[in-house]
Amino acid sequence: MDMIKIGVIGTGSISGMHLSAYRNNPQTTIYAVCDLNEERARAVATEYNVENVYTDYRELLANSEIDAVSICTWNNSHAEISIAALEAGKHVLVEKPLCRTVEEALQVQQAVEMSGKILQVGFVRRYDSNAQLLQTLVEQGEFGEIYYAKATTFRRLGNPGGWFSDIERSGGGPLIDIGVHVIDLCWYLMGRPNPVSVSANTYRKLGNRSNIKNLSFYKAADYDAANNTVEDLANALIRFENGASLMVDVSFTLHAKEDERSVRLYGDKGGFEIDPEIVLVKEQSDTIVNTYPQTDHKGFEFNSAFQNEINHFANNISNGSTPISPVQDGVTIMKILGAIYESAAKGEEVKL
Repeated sequence: MDMIKIGVIGTGSISGMHLSAYRNNPQTTIYAVCDLNEERARAVATEYNVENVYTDYRELLANSEIDAVSICTWNNSHAEISIAALEAGKHVLVEKPLCRTVEEALQVQQAVEMSGKILQVGFVRRYDSNAQLLQTLVEQGEFGEIYYAKATTFRRLGNPGGWFSDIERSGGGPLIDIGVHVIDLCWYLMGRPNPVSVSANTYRKLGNRSNIKNLSFYKAADYDAANNTVEDLANALIRFENGASLMVDVSFTLHAKEDERSVRLYGDKGGFEIDPEIVLVKEQSDTIVNTYPQTDHKGFEFNSAFQNEINHFANNISNGSTPISPVQDGVTIMKILGAIYESAAKGEEVKL
């Protein structure tokens, strides 16, 4: 089969994960890159030996040689570029979140259905080998009915600033940036039950804490301490139609002694943790037993998960198969995120 020719739109930091994985995949070749910043686009093109460089994504999409695109741009352009790419006959891998609003998500879904092309949402946590192991065990009934999940992602100091903290471009703060990962991971491992209600809070108390000295943190390329219009912290209780529930809390910055990451799920026959490391909890001979599976990585491994995600995308294009993170799941996650923000704004539970 001919090599799949890939265009990468957006050459900021996350694009490096896509570019490296495409370079390592024997089915794909990076045919073009695009960025509003021409200097950055050309630097990436040089690094990855890419011949075609664009500053306008429309020109890239007009190139009939390109089979598929990765969209690694600001959140506010995800829907627009995804729809344009589908209409141009390209397969699409779009970084999470799918977009900023439910309305945008439904427009993207309609474009997917009309185009007949593949759209894979970049829920990279699903593609981690430990997540896939746990998904297999869940499907085999090892843990019984999964009825409760709890996820926490706390940064004591970690507001990246730039577009991440500009609500017009990002659509929100830690909830839509890092919270989306753990919400989706839990929902996926719970069997993707239908969400029915959300009760949530968001807080803007600490800003970006640019005053802090002696402790460094990642800053976006366009970091501006004066521009911060997103929440610091969000928490939510999400209820599902099958009676299960998910509790989540996420922050960019918090008066905490250290960063904290935990993802835990509980069933009536056992439970498990996936963050910070994979642990299975079962009963044997009337004794509670913690089991630590012998896998390549105890916890989430960024590089291999992205490679798995890109490999899956290439295989779907080659085989015409459906992604494990299809557009429909992107829509549901946007409904959950939107309901969290709505509930926090209204100060009351929101029905979906």
